[in-house]
Amino acid sequence: SLSGCGVTEEGCASLVSALTSNPSHLRELDLSNNDLKDSGVKLLSAGLGNPHCKLETLRLSGCLVTEEGCASLVSALRSNPSHLRELDLSYNHPGDSGVRLLSSGLENPHCRLEKLNVEHGGENTMKPGIRKYVCDLTLDPNTVNRLLSLSEENRKVTMQEREAVVS
Repeated sequence: SLSGCGVTEEGCASLVSALTSNPSHLRELDLSNNDLKDSGVKLLSAGLGNPHCKLETLRLSGCLVTEEGCASLVSALRSNPSHLRELDLSYNHPGDSGVRLLSSGLENPHCRLEKLNVEHGGENTMKPGIRKYVCDLTLDPNTVNRLLSLSEENRKVTMQEREAVVS
């Protein structure tokens, strides 16, 4: 597994030789949570489309893949439809058109893909590195807990110590 290892487009170019060697023994490849982008997926797809490639499982979850990357994958599946059984594209942003492209690729009677995962994600996941996990929060000063205090134009929150109860 190369999940989260910092593989980029350049690393994909090296992986293509492993995918296309004769014979290729690589059956499963997990590249999840790497910033491959569409350019890296395009390189990988060149290897996937090669008849020597026998890859059965490809995990590209959280790899910054859009419709363009989906188009490359569909092209590879058309060229070499008989091996890939599982494709994980979760936590990417293929958009409706990318999902339609992938679905049309599944209609090929020679396509052996059994599991396609394109759920979750959206545009928030298209930021490289850990920035994809950052989000903006809004705190309503009218309903905030009384122990929280807002400052710096409502951009900073601090918690006050509880007052001692005297009985």
